[in-house]
Amino acid sequence: MTDAAAPTAYHLERAWLALDGEGPRVHDEVAVTVREGRFATLRPGAPRDPGAHHLPGLTLPGLANTHSHAFHRALRGHAQHEGGTFWTWRTRMYALARRLDPASYGRLARAVFRELVASGATSVGEFHYVHHRPDGSGYADPEGGPNAMAHAVVAAAREVGLRITLLDTCYLAAGFGEPARDAQVRFDDGSAAAWWARTSRLREELEGVDGVRVGAALHSVRAVPPEALAALAGLGVGHDDLPLHVHVSEQPAENEACLAATGRTPTALLDDHGLLGTATTLVHATHLTADDVARIGRAGAYVSFCPTTERDLGDGIGPARALADAGARLTLGSDSHAVVDPFEEMRAVELHERLASLRRGRLDAADLLHAATVDGHASLGVPDAGRIAVGGRADLVTLDTASPRTAGTGADEHTAVFAATAADVGHVVVDGVVRHRAVDARDVGRALERAVAEVLAEVTAEVTAEVPA
Repeated sequence: MTDAAAPTAYHLERAWLALDGEGPRVHDEVAVTVREGRFATLRPGAPRDPGAHHLPGLTLPGLANTHSHAFHRALRGHAQHEGGTFWTWRTRMYALARRLDPASYGRLARAVFRELVASGATSVGEFHYVHHRPDGSGYADPEGGPNAMAHAVVAAAREVGLRITLLDTCYLAAGFGEPARDAQVRFDDGSAAAWWARTSRLREELEGVDGVRVGAALHSVRAVPPEALAALAGLGVGHDDLPLHVHVSEQPAENEACLAATGRTPTALLDDHGLLGTATTLVHATHLTADDVARIGRAGAYVSFCPTTERDLGDGIGPARALADAGARLTLGSDSHAVVDPFEEMRAVELHERLASLRRGRLDAADLLHAATVDGHASLGVPDAGRIAVGGRADLVTLDTASPRTAGTGADEHTAVFAATAADVGHVVVDGVVRHRAVDARDVGRALERAVAEVLAEVTAEVTAEVPA
């Protein structure tokens, strides 16, 4: 590991960065020094210093994975071979959630976060809702306290060097007018006030911890009743200094239930309660009305697209171009981790737009890299990451530009978005510290194999019944 406190010199063969007010582009032979985890100097066209770490290939800023459910990774390969719907997939997820404890979740999250780093992620937004014991009772202070599960996830991220925004999630109902049941009881704090008290304690417990931020999340409008939305807005949720993430309109059934119960779409309901603003990230936002798109744009909110999960679950294709045109800021996540590949997520936003519109070139490579870097980090409350710029956090992701996928593609931003995969990531630096090299890839796989096998061994019953929305 590099000592983050000491100056470190890198020589980047090619790097995507912006200099002197110009837009970002590829520069050759960039000399970089890092001091105390931040970029101290940048010098393109520099002769190679034999004492510097040479990074051949194309170097990008660190990428932000803005929507992760770490434990869902254990379902990869086990839930794709069957039919059904999002709701039948959810029953498998619940069976897994019932079996987790702080120790097993910590081990699984550690392996999953190593995979995220190996893919080029330097920050993650972990949408965390597995709070309590399987019967809904809280963990006691001798066992780690009411936030034992959150601390296990945060410790896992810190151990592998992944910056984390823990999006502690309010989850109070199974649906409109329905109490939480079965696996959901361990997600439920009982009331908006009780959730706020627990998550406020978590923020106090983690205040000042390097590389950690605690944000807020509302699972969805079906899981947080309208009266709770009003209470949360009154408590300060949605203010600009606290990132707020919400699943919105992932499925048509969610919209239909919301309209039947409230007469409003999920987006309009959030807007009515003052929960749609510049610090808000709407996750998925797949099935929107024109009015929804306009509201999100006026608010300047973020939208986290997770296209590999959205197509894995049959969710649909979200209106990325329309949202961007309206003023929304796009970000990217891997959600259920059916695929962990930020380059595929970038590419898929554009390719899905092409399928929906029958037109090419809806979002260009620079737009998509901006979503994966600058706006992604900003949505997680880390606005000083996502750029290779003096004073910014020293995150570097270097791609092999001579692989079978990338060779001959130009070694520029188009290579990153339209040719590369996570397998081409050869070197990752987070806050000036080397966190992944290509030679580590086999170790990442072995750790995942062990962690997934452990939690799946606990899930003894095959779940096939469909639960209602």
